Amino acid sequence: MKKAILLCGGCSVLIVCLCGCGVSSSATGVSPGRVSATLNPQVARYTISVPAGASVQIQFGPTTAYGLNTWSQPAPAGGGAVNMYVAGMLADTTYHMRAAVSLANGSQVVNADHTFVTGSIKPDLLPQVSASAAPGMTPQSGLELLDLVNPHERQSVVTDLQGNVLWAYQYGNSGTDLPEPVKQLPDGNFLIAMSPQVNPVTGLLGKAAINDIREVDLAGLTVHELSVTNLNYLLQEKGFNLLVYTMHHDVTPLPNGHLIVLVNTLKLYSSLPGYPKPLNVLGDALVDLNRHWQPVWVWNSFDHLDVNRHPMNFPDWTHSNAILYSPDDGNLLLSMRHQNWIIKIDYEDGHGSGAVLWRLGEGGDFKLQGGVDPTDWFYAQHGPHFVGPSTAGNFQLSVFDNGNDRRFPGGAVCGSPGAPPCYSTAMAMQVDEAAKTATIQFNDDPIGYSVFGGNAEMLDNGDFEFDMCDISQDPDLANIYEVIPGPQPQLVWQMNIKDNFAYRAYRIPSMYPGVQW
Repeated sequence: MKKAILLCGGCSVLIVCLCGCGVSSSATGVSPGRVSATLNPQVARYTISVPAGASVQIQFGPTTAYGLNTWSQPAPAGGGAVNMYVAGMLADTTYHMRAAVSLANGSQVVNADHTFVTGSIKPDLLPQVSASAAPGMTPQSGLELLDLVNPHERQSVVTDLQGNVLWAYQYGNSGTDLPEPVKQLPDGNFLIAMSPQVNPVTGLLGKAAINDIREVDLAGLTVHELSVTNLNYLLQEKGFNLLVYTMHHDVTPLPNGHLIVLVNTLKLYSSLPGYPKPLNVLGDALVDLNRHWQPVWVWNSFDHLDVNRHPMNFPDWTHSNAILYSPDDGNLLLSMRHQNWIIKIDYEDGHGSGAVLWRLGEGGDFKLQGGVDPTDWFYAQHGPHFVGPSTAGNFQLSVFDNGNDRRFPGGAVCGSPGAPPCYSTAMAMQVDEAAKTATIQFNDDPIGYSVFGGNAEMLDNGDFEFDMCDISQDPDLANIYEVIPGPQPQLVWQMNIKDNFAYRAYRIPSMYPGVQW
């Protein structure tokens, strides 16, 4: 065994490099480690035995300069094998990787170099993506997590900022289900709601559609799964009066390990104003699942909102698409596309009454400032996010304003005869709950028209990113932009997707939460 000892200037950290295949160190208790393939062709498994109190990080890259690293994971109690997924690699490429082991005494052991050749990605998981920074501009670092839907069912992928696919979730897609959404969890796994497509005319589900929630690891293996059938069984067993039709569009993890799941349910009305015949109305509900994925709290839109208010696409009454949790007061925000509202629900970390505390949007409880009412409200919106640390009282909120059903002074609706065409905006507003004012702070207007999907959020560097999910009038089906906000927004970076819609797009720091690439 060869040793290379490095003493850091001004510190007492001892770094020992272990070289040579099959050699272990009895002095340190660190094995040479081994690398193996996983079911995901772009993900390797690095296994190494380390003593108690140690932690392991994998360094990797296309050369022995490495350049990228995973997060650090602790040894099991008493020491033993640590298994680490190494993800974020290009397909069909040779990578070098080694383990950096931090020992309990403060020294570090750097394992021998290993090579791993990534496999090929299935062609149907390779979207036509191009991306580039504007001249002289530097985008927020990280990766782009894309939730791709229709028409080619590319599913969920992660790319670098040049548009190269670094990871893809492969599952048995039936062609009638959509991953809406996919979110990176604090434990490094991904949370996905597999939503079935619903026929907008008949209201029926596509055949063989998947309808469940999954937590999957980087290799694509399912860690937890809950089907709509099992959810309905659990709801009945726990005594909740709710029959779920589908789980759809969003599932939000909470800091306490719970999940808030967006579901919908049907209610038959024998006679509604304007609808004399019996009518099945599709409305939304929320289900709070505890750490064991058991239902512990339920909210139903039919119990709290007026079914006779239906500005668009009735009897698909609410068509909610996003849930936000407010840490400041423990309540929930729900984006209701077909109501043109974001509402606040009294959740109180599972102890709330479910009352609707306010309705934000045209015809709601707030006065619009900094724009023309009703035109400059958001309509048929998607993907709201909190901006900054405050989430209640006086806070900032971003939202992607799709613009379907946009109203103009006098009552004209966009796209109708004699009215202006529909258009989308990406906006941020200051919401004052006490004064009941919503003040537009930024509005990239107009930016074209995205019929559905999308999201808008502030990045760590202060730039604003938004996703034009569906711009079928454009040669690209989806465009994603990073801009410097202001009266005249400056383009920093953009991504163009030619063959798929991007339901949502997020800038994530890396394949490992808390690690910035």
